[in-house]
Amino acid sequence: MALYPLIRPLFFRLDAERAHGLSVAALERLPVRKPARRDPRLAMRVAGLDFPTPVGLAAGYDKDARVPDAMLGLGFGFVEVGTLTPLPQAGNPQPRLFRLAEDHAVINRMGFNNGGQAAAYARLAGRSRRGIVGVNVGANKDSADRVADYVKGVAMMAPVADYLAINISSPNTPGLRALQEAAALDELLAAVIEARGPGGPPIFLKVAPDLDSKDIDALAKVVVDRRLDALIVANTTVSRPPLSSLHAGEQGGLSGEPLRPLALQRLRDFRHATGGAIPLVAAGGIGSAADAYARIRAGASLVQLYSALVYAGPGLAKRIARGLLPLLARDGFASVAEAVGA
Repeated sequence: MALYPLIRPLFFRLDAERAHGLSVAALERLPVRKPARRDPRLAMRVAGLDFPTPVGLAAGYDKDARVPDAMLGLGFGFVEVGTLTPLPQAGNPQPRLFRLAEDHAVINRMGFNNGGQAAAYARLAGRSRRGIVGVNVGANKDSADRVADYVKGVAMMAPVADYLAINISSPNTPGLRALQEAAALDELLAAVIEARGPGGPPIFLKVAPDLDSKDIDALAKVVVDRRLDALIVANTTVSRPPLSSLHAGEQGGLSGEPLRPLALQRLRDFRHATGGAIPLVAAGGIGSAADAYARIRAGASLVQLYSALVYAGPGLAKRIARGLLPLLARDGFASVAEAVGA
């Protein structure tokens, strides 16, 4: 992975979505590496699952579950595939993915483009199930009943998922974020928990960073009352901090470095609102061991990244995991688990 700084200029000459597609295609063709042995100080147990490290791949990179094992082999402690919808859909018109190189950021308005849950199910059913792979599910854009779409996704993907992530926070499907409102969310969670059934995989909920304090408190009450297994904080933002890139005005969700302060604050907000009663997974603007450690200290049991890979390359997960060890030692923690919320 030391070659990435040499390869990156070539990728950056390509349209961002084409470069992304080529990276997935390349990983499909390369031999899958066996995950290296992990330091036990990095191990985390969350929602009944044993994570070898707290550093995971966020949904969005491997939309169709083509390369989860390849990504585990690159050093991720877990991988989340999707977002997957019941029916295949093309997503929003292109161009819809933009690098903001000056800001180390990305704007996307992909719109849940994917080949559908049936195709992804077949791929996941064929893997050996070594390593934790979560499945992120969503609703089709033109669905007349979005709750029914989530129910279908949970029922379909549960047998091949180590956990299920319910994505109601993408800004790129009109009206989707309305499901974060307390009454709608309670109805949704009741339905997906029933569809998951007894003994099914844990259910995580992915929320937006663009919630105000009243919304956070109401949402937190619902997820605690429903005994959800974890919250993923947070998705991309529709807000726009000061940006330098030519693409700063593009519509869609912003991710990468500029999201870091907002995502960290929302993590703290949800930690306070839930009273530590539910595990938190931090996402948004994580690009270094220091970033990951700050989220862990703020209450995250796990962290996820994606946009930072565009700029730092595929070896980033290993570097972050290794970089956590001296930070833990510096502060007198024997393990990541001891540092959560410290």
